[in-house]
Amino acid sequence: MSDGQVIYVHGFNSSPQSWKARQLQAHMAAQGQAHRFRAPKLSHWPAEAITQLQAEIDAAAAPVTLVGSSLGGYYSTWLVEHNPGVRAVLVNPAVTPYRLLEAWLGENANLYTDEHYQLTPEHLAQLKALDCPALHNSAAYLLLVQTADETLDYREAVDKYADCPRFIQPGGSHGFEQFEALIPAVLAFAEGRIELPEARPLPVASL
Repeated sequence: MSDGQVIYVHGFNSSPQSWKARQLQAHMAAQGQAHRFRAPKLSHWPAEAITQLQAEIDAAAAPVTLVGSSLGGYYSTWLVEHNPGVRAVLVNPAVTPYRLLEAWLGENANLYTDEHYQLTPEHLAQLKALDCPALHNSAAYLLLVQTADETLDYREAVDKYADCPRFIQPGGSHGFEQFEALIPAVLAFAEGRIELPEARPLPVASL
């Protein structure tokens, strides 16, 4: 395994304690690669979150692969487009979060930290400023989506990342069921290889 850095980018109202982050960390630790894993706790302000992630990239002494979940996938796209050499695995990524989160304006609480804050129009404006309508290096992305995502329309991501390597799995959920089965593919991509398993249908997760 190479010495590249793997940075997990959590989603909206999530944290480094999300189960996908913990699974990825545990897998890498079991292979003696814990030193390669980072999962920063991101600000709820998009501009500040990007500054935090850019600092992580700048501090890395080796090639960086971002693993962005939901809103983290949106952030990861901006970072790849502005940092040559960085690649990203996008897990059920948000494509237009500045539209989706309009329904969340007002008081919010982080699901993991119980931090309370006000989601404001300024948050949405900061998100809009990070939009990347065109992708300049489709090979820098690996898209992982499940079609029964109850939060996002998976077809938006399939359309946006149409020219990128993709894993489209029937069923599942927004949380991405059986993520652990894709971790070898995630780490292979970090080393420049596409090694995707068969996308076998999953039951739709109960709400």
